[in-house]
Amino acid sequence: MKKLILLVLMFCISSTLFSQTTLNVLTYNIFHGANTDGSNNYDKIAEIIKSVNPDLVALQEVDFRTNRVKKVDLSQIIGAKINMVSLFGKAMNFDDGEYGVAILSKRSIIGSKNIALPFHNGNEPRTVLQIVTTLESGDTVSFICTHLDYKPNSLERIEQVNKINELFSSSKYPTILAGDFNDVPNSNSINILENFWQTTYDKSNPELTFPSNNPDRKIDYIMLNKNNNWEVLSRKVICDSVATDHCGYFVSVKLLK
Repeated sequence: MKKLILLVLMFCISSTLFSQTTLNVLTYNIFHGANTDGSNNYDKIAEIIKSVNPDLVALQEVDFRTNRVKKVDLSQIIGAKINMVSLFGKAMNFDDGEYGVAILSKRSIIGSKNIALPFHNGNEPRTVLQIVTTLESGDTVSFICTHLDYKPNSLERIEQVNKINELFSSSKYPTILAGDFNDVPNSNSINILENFWQTTYDKSNPELTFPSNNPDRKIDYIMLNKNNNWEVLSRKVICDSVATDHCGYFVSVKLLK
């Protein structure tokens, strides 16, 4: 009997040590909730997000109580439709409200911070939003959402990715970085990020994410901290030409113990 109990305990310990955590992650620029046909169908955006059953979602171009969204908390509205917790991260004041990024999480948020990124006077402020959450497996992970400067050959975008690396490349938790980075593979800003972050896209044939009606470039990314042991299980682009002007980029990843 003692031997049986010992074997059971050894099996449980072994299972814990070698257990694996799978995460479904989506990044989606939602164009402040405005569909490309001129409507504001939040149900359509929510349905697209729900279709991939994500654990974590990074949203960009998010309004918070602006006049153009009739004073609602846009990320909270979308999150409630798919039973996910929402957190908004302000980048700037806009239209009698606020504008920035947001994160949706299937699990509760146990910590967060919103940090302004470098920008020059007269240009649009940018931010990086981080949450910490504990998964059902017991693993604690960090998830980061950002939306980088859009201008071609932007020096600000270089400053912004350097700041992100400075802030998060040595995170004590397994960390995922996602968002609209407004630059293409092999560009300076993406190469700087990839010094510290593992890519999830196919480098030989990058998945195109913009514009949603006929994608011709990749500017939306999900990256994994190289200090952690990640495996990419699958990836796909979700395009709907009406919901927003971006395609969603989705990956399923495994965190190896």
